Amino acid sequence: MAMNDLPILSALRTKMQWHQERQRVLAENISNSATPNFRPRDLVEPKFDKGGAAVGGGVGTLPMMQTSATHMAASGAPDTFDNDRGKSGFQTRPAGNAVNLEEQMLKVSANQMDFAAATSLYSKSLHLLKTAIGKG
Repeated sequence: MAMNDLPILSALRTKMQWHQERQRVLAENISNSATPNFRPRDLVEPKFDKGGAAVGGGVGTLPMMQTSATHMAASGAPDTFDNDRGKSGFQTRPAGNAVNLEEQMLKVSANQMDFAAATSLYSKSLHLLKTAIGKG
């Protein structure tokens, strides 16, 4: 078994990939803060079982979306985006835009700190494993 195949390292990699994709989604929310009728989106955080395996829809399993009424609806696909449909308590502007820049920037900052923590834990775990087998 390779060191990278350990469940804890796999879980950390999945978490880092999720933070990377979430950063993209949050940046998209911020860049569309003046777009009429734009609703902010966020990703659903991955869940892990006791063995470190992802439970439910993970980062690599994004479901298909129905973007037009003429498209076939995806059935049974898990929700990947956390869309509150304007229920977050913030007012929607007259143009229909519901992006709150302060909230989005707080999410970006928290996401950046969580990504740094996961990256640090991943690299320290690899270093500890290399030391344990005598290669560090």
